[in-house]
Amino acid sequence: MSDFDPPGGALGASGTQPKRDLRRNLIAARRSMSEQNKKNQDSLVRRTLVTWLTEINASIVAAYVPMIGEPGGPELPSALGQVVSETLLPVVLPDRDLDWAESDGALAPAALGMMEPTGARLGVDAITRADVVIVPALAVDRSGIRLGRGGGSYDRALARVAAPQIVIALLYTGELVATVPSEHHDRRVDGVIIGDVVTMLSPGH
Repeated sequence: MSDFDPPGGALGASGTQPKRDLRRNLIAARRSMSEQNKKNQDSLVRRTLVTWLTEINASIVAAYVPMIGEPGGPELPSALGQVVSETLLPVVLPDRDLDWAESDGALAPAALGMMEPTGARLGVDAITRADVVIVPALAVDRSGIRLGRGGGSYDRALARVAAPQIVIALLYTGELVATVPSEHHDRRVDGVIIGDVVTMLSPGH
């Protein structure tokens, strides 16, 4: 799930021209990756993530169901379920805000080619219960600015998140960049996972 834009479709109205250009380049780079390379990186990212969650004793995690070609792969929710007591997965609302439901292993096809949990909806504020929020991204810069696909869903959801909650983005190699164009509504992440490395970020670094 990448900010709820369809694969190969419109990137949404949000974002400046530099953002749109960067999105286009990053999406093209992902599509050019070999399937084996993606699978290898997905597996490594999952292993690194679950190890880190165990080390920090995370109990409740808000995550997502990656679409084909997104870091972590479709096995991400089941991997999380092995190490945390509760995994919350998003359900896109008509206004593109995010509701949440607890993952029980059952998923159903949803709009825009996504998969979503079938359990009871918990409300948009359920994200505030999570120790760690795992978000999709096309890129993140060294100050924590995240580039999504422009739908704005995660900017709205992350506005409800506050310390000591930790926000982590999963990326492929080369997607932690020097600078991402930012706007006032953009929400920073606290760290990224690429391969076997967890990198914590801070504004200005």
